Amino acid sequence: MERKIALVTGASRGIGRAIAQQLAGDGFFVVGSATSEAGAAGISAELGETGAGVELRMEDAASVAAAVEQINASWGAPAVLVNNAGLTRDNLLLRMQDDQWNEVVNANLTGAFRLCKPMLRSMMKARWGRIVNISSVVARMGNAGQTNYAASKSGLEGFTRALAQEVGSRSITVNTIAPGFVATDMTAALTEDQQTAMLAQVPLGRMGEVAEVAHLVAFLVGDNAGYITGETIHINGGLYMA
Repeated sequence: MERKIALVTGASRGIGRAIAQQLAGDGFFVVGSATSEAGAAGISAELGETGAGVELRMEDAASVAAAVEQINASWGAPAVLVNNAGLTRDNLLLRMQDDQWNEVVNANLTGAFRLCKPMLRSMMKARWGRIVNISSVVARMGNAGQTNYAASKSGLEGFTRALAQEVGSRSITVNTIAPGFVATDMTAALTEDQQTAMLAQVPLGRMGEVAEVAHLVAFLVGDNAGYITGETIHINGGLYMA
């Protein structure tokens, strides 16, 4: 059987990289995106025959359109889309500049709209598809200094629920995963005191692993999760219990 194609944005490091590796191991041909040509080349080298890298910047409509055209022409239309890429521009609201707000909402929320719309055309035609949007625990909890990020991720969860209702009749599921504190290069840069303070809020007493998030994505894009749609699934060690 021809391998299904999966597009994973933000696949050069952290959670996105783990998702790309997991799906490639599960038999998908994985197209992973990065924000630079060098990052895309690194993904191609890492995935080898199981995938390829493309340059894609979610905040740039022209970049998204060019990447979609390249993917369709080179490998075919993805049946699975994982919207993982995102950015932060943290600041207290009283000090936040318009560009800090707009950049985050444009990349994290509008970027998902830009990518889902063209991807859905082939999924609708095939009458099968999987979309997984990566949110964050702060979408529900909030976090001082991240009004822009929390708003973009809360919006992404609402976007998920509405889109799931629009495309469910074509056997396309749309779900969100909301990670909490996950061990990545970003959290590794925190001081020991900062990490201790974070972990004090987590009942399980540890950070999550990127592989744990990737396994959850792998389940949601598989056939066994075909009756799950419009959901936000939290993976945070008990930090937030919905």
